[in-house]
Amino acid sequence: MSASAAIAAILAALLIGAMSPGPSFVIVARNAIGLSRRDGLATALGMGVGGVFFSAVALLGLYTLLATVGWLYAGLKIAGGFYLLYLASRIWRGAAAPLAFASVDARSPGNPLRSFWIGLSTQLSNPKTAIAYGSIFAALLPHSPPTWCYFALPPAVFAIEAGWYTVVALCFSSKRPRDLYLKSKKWVDRVAATAIGALGLRLIWTARHTGI
Repeated sequence: MSASAAIAAILAALLIGAMSPGPSFVIVARNAIGLSRRDGLATALGMGVGGVFFSAVALLGLYTLLATVGWLYAGLKIAGGFYLLYLASRIWRGAAAPLAFASVDARSPGNPLRSFWIGLSTQLSNPKTAIAYGSIFAALLPHSPPTWCYFALPPAVFAIEAGWYTVVALCFSSKRPRDLYLKSKKWVDRVAATAIGALGLRLIWTARHTGI
């Protein structure tokens, strides 16, 4: 796989992960519904910055370690694969359940800066996000990526994370798109679960070629 194809695969996997239901999705939607569109967009920016942090860690720290310690590299693939299968099963089982949002006092004044920090802290405090980034980078990034990858990936990751959650904020701050999503939630969630499960199986399968 070429470096360009690997980058495209990484970004596609991250987009699928971002689109799956989780605390980040809920907090962006909650702020967009209960506070304001601006607060939802500010929360989305916080998610994007958090994604840049995880991509930088994966590129400069975790990935270097994994590339030099074969058994750890393979072990993370297996652990990440089983985690993704677990996540896929949870999403599938909960697909028919209504999406619950934390209660928000709709009369509370919006504060975009506070919403940004809520988005950033939510992203950074979620260990599942760190595992997902580590797994995806370990599985798809070439062992000797060209220098341009180190400069291209972080802004591309920001565009993926912030871009998706911007869509979420815009949709959930408008009544009609929000109602359409909630109406088709079951099938959207099951498509996401299938894609995440396929990635998990791929991680487990490719671990056998990494030295264990």
